[in-house]
Amino acid sequence: MLQGMPSQGYYTRKGGEGVLSGSTLMTGNLAAAWGARLAGVDYVPAYPITPQTEIIETIAKWVRLGQMKGKLVQMDSEHSMLTAAGSASLSGARVFTATSSQGLLYGLEMLYNISGWRAPILLVNVSRGLAAPITLEPDHNDVLAARDSGFLQFHAETCQEVLDLILLGYRVAEDRSVLLPAIVNLDGFYLSFTREKVELPKMDTVSTFLPEYDPPAPLRATKPVSHGATVLSGNLYSYFRYRMHAASLEASEVFRKASAEYGGLFGREYEATEGYMLQDAEYVIVMSNSFTTIGKQVVAKLRERGVAAGLLKLRMLRPFPFDDVAKSLAGRRAVAVFDQNLSPGFGGILYPEILASLYHKKNRPQFVLPVVGGLGGKQLTVQELERVFESLRNGPPTFPDRPDPMYLMREDEFDRAKRNIAIASGGG
Repeated sequence: MLQGMPSQGYYTRKGGEGVLSGSTLMTGNLAAAWGARLAGVDYVPAYPITPQTEIIETIAKWVRLGQMKGKLVQMDSEHSMLTAAGSASLSGARVFTATSSQGLLYGLEMLYNISGWRAPILLVNVSRGLAAPITLEPDHNDVLAARDSGFLQFHAETCQEVLDLILLGYRVAEDRSVLLPAIVNLDGFYLSFTREKVELPKMDTVSTFLPEYDPPAPLRATKPVSHGATVLSGNLYSYFRYRMHAASLEASEVFRKASAEYGGLFGREYEATEGYMLQDAEYVIVMSNSFTTIGKQVVAKLRERGVAAGLLKLRMLRPFPFDDVAKSLAGRRAVAVFDQNLSPGFGGILYPEILASLYHKKNRPQFVLPVVGGLGGKQLTVQELERVFESLRNGPPTFPDRPDPMYLMREDEFDRAKRNIAIASGGG
């Protein structure tokens, strides 16, 4: 029996190759490992960090048992891991790796190098809040710290999306008009260790959608090429940076076409954004990642009460889907932007990006409310999101010209935090 799979015939052998079909329960981490395996990766440089480690452990077992052909190498840090990943991609290998939180920041320098090399690796980030204080639970400051690195970014709500976005991520990243690395993000604990039903596509069909990587100028001893050369001229540096920007913008159309093909093959088609009960919605909340599921639950409850609520999910954050956002939010009475991150001294990171999408539109919403919550994995409740929609329905008079973010923290949680701090500092 295959590691991580049930015995009810989901895996058969045909000519020595694995043929996958059917569905089973699996964690987000296991879905990520299956995404790498189905993609037929050649090389996996790895370094463990919670809550990502299960991905690498699973791949390591498959490689050891001969169930996965790729080579896995344990590195001595995330910096060396990413250096090896980018270098291997330049040689023509399809490369996969994964990290979380401090690990992503430790290798942040190499993210800029890898994108500058135009090396289309795929990196899974299992989001976890950044120290200090130390936490193992998720928010998105880690992955959003990489938003300017040149990596494409895809954010998953479900375990199924984790697997599918990995396959789509490779297809887009390796396209000759793009050739940029990609991040697929999933929430630690809420998704990484949560079991959900995942449909596994057949290996031969995946091979049709995602053929072997064909690099344009691989490193070969017989045909020397230069990558990442020193550029001492500002005009040359500007040229290369503009080319990266243009390639990232091109990824939007490549993703759209690839997703349509993916839908035809596997029955699941994805867009850069996804609307939920959005068609006639007057009050809309913008969300991403796993907490979107809670947002949909709240929208459905409010609809039952006659409230014209809706939700817009961001699936692609780089390139940012400005046009999709503007079109989806046009004509709404009020919009809330839920940020599971915090830029100290400013507020939520995604809020100004949503505003930038709407600023020049004549039919933009009357006002846009910034909301910050879920930091360090703090549970997001139905009641909190209902309060957000209540604030939208109350309208602009309750807010100043520049509204401060609405911070989602219940009074009992605030009191509990103060008591814990008092105990830790020697108080009663």
